[in-house]
Amino acid sequence: MSKLILPELPEDFISSLGGLETGAGVLETIRNELASSATSSKQDAQSLKRLLDLMQRMEVEGQESGMRKWYPAEGEYSIFNLPKHKAFFDAGHDYPERLFMAANRIGKSVAGAFELACHLTGEYPSWWAGRVFDGPIDAWACGKDARAVRDTAQKELLGAIGEWGTGMIPAHRLGKFWALQGTPQAVDIIKIKHKNGGWSQLGFKNYQQDIGSFMGTSRHVVWLDEECPLDIYNECNIRTATTDGIMMVTFTPLEGLTSMVVNFCKRADFLMGMKPVVAVDQTDTDEDDFDKAGEAEFAVGRATPKAVVQAGWDDAPWLTEAIKARLLEDTPIHLRDARTKGIPAMGSGNVYPIPLEEFVIEPFAIPDSWPRMYALDVGWNRTAAVWGALDPTTDILYIFDEHYVGQQVPAVHAYSIMSRGKWMCGVIDPASRGRSQTDGNKLWRNYKDLGLELFLAKNEFESGIQSVAQRLVAGKLKVFKTLVNLQKEYLLYRRDKHGKVIKENDHALDCVRYILNNMNRMKNKVESGIGQRIKYAPPRYNV
Repeated sequence: MSKLILPELPEDFISSLGGLETGAGVLETIRNELASSATSSKQDAQSLKRLLDLMQRMEVEGQESGMRKWYPAEGEYSIFNLPKHKAFFDAGHDYPERLFMAANRIGKSVAGAFELACHLTGEYPSWWAGRVFDGPIDAWACGKDARAVRDTAQKELLGAIGEWGTGMIPAHRLGKFWALQGTPQAVDIIKIKHKNGGWSQLGFKNYQQDIGSFMGTSRHVVWLDEECPLDIYNECNIRTATTDGIMMVTFTPLEGLTSMVVNFCKRADFLMGMKPVVAVDQTDTDEDDFDKAGEAEFAVGRATPKAVVQAGWDDAPWLTEAIKARLLEDTPIHLRDARTKGIPAMGSGNVYPIPLEEFVIEPFAIPDSWPRMYALDVGWNRTAAVWGALDPTTDILYIFDEHYVGQQVPAVHAYSIMSRGKWMCGVIDPASRGRSQTDGNKLWRNYKDLGLELFLAKNEFESGIQSVAQRLVAGKLKVFKTLVNLQKEYLLYRRDKHGKVIKENDHALDCVRYILNNMNRMKNKVESGIGQRIKYAPPRYNV
């Protein structure tokens, strides 16, 4: 009759016994099993079997314990060692709309899933200082497409395929669910048991669905994992209006300063010392009508407080320096800020991949001897005019003023243009001929009749863009920092995946192109007030 010899068990297991939590009495049970091992080999085997069963039960309970696995109050990865993550959670108390714009591999989707699981179940950690819902809620978790939602948001919340109940939501709180047609193993709707009684309801949605599928219902919480189209964001935001609900957005800004990024950030609070990502005057309020957002976006979004938290690799203690170096080596240069710091990428898709700070300058008085002109791009929703002046000695073109107003009659625009100097001539988008703005007037002739010295612009598109790009690279094009609308358009000016320029929100940029295409129309203002025409030959830059 031999006694069970403990060293025959794995040494790492034996050494770990003292570090187990004793709340459920598991450690005590294991110790009792080991201590009470009988003297017979049969009893030793039975004791060992019971021990292995306990270990298996511990493992399963750990996997199915939901959000208790994450963000503990103590330990190496304590929530207090993750200040950016905690700031995102805490901001929910005061901000109905939040954006966690973060680098890859720092746990932004885990953070979104964690908070959503807390709201669905009513189980909040002791350190929680964010938004709290007292009873069951209705929520959405959304992503790019059905498969992406299944493999990310659904995986984080419910568990991976074949591992049901191992996600953020504890297994014992999962209720009845309905499968999503057309996507294997994908869930459409699931019921979640709330700790205070009743059932929360979670729906999984994706950006490929028709906009109508986001209408006609209310939601307490909407989590958007990955960047979404503005119309879907707006529709989801409206769903929270009658419930005093919240919006959470988590993504890495790999696509740069898109309409979604700029529209969210332009009137947001930037937390934890984050530098604003939109380098324009955020107090400006008169004209930000990004067409894709629609009027309803501003009815909701402008009056609603927003917060942005930005996090990078340095905010993720689980990423070692060796891992960071290996990941950075494989990352394209233009995506490094986005992937490592959560800063919107500049370069991939941008028509002009030159940072604003390289050509935006402080204003100064333009000498009267410098030739000037303006360009005009007209429309009902937005009419823009931009003024340029050329330094004859350096061949640097300075874009020094702008007019950017919507929904006004031509007389209003003409008055504003002439107030800058009636002696200057301008060029207008030739497509304005025959396009109606008010009462079917011919715009070009209408503006001329209002007193403007106006010519039809040479409107070469791609060659004009190349001319602008060449001057930017050569340092021959500068923009006064007071032209905030031109800067906003510059940040959003992009090509689609086929290389075609996206023709929207480009009124002021079109004017810059018209000026470069028509610099032979420039004239200067001498002290006598007499305008003198100059002959301008476009230089060739070796860039």
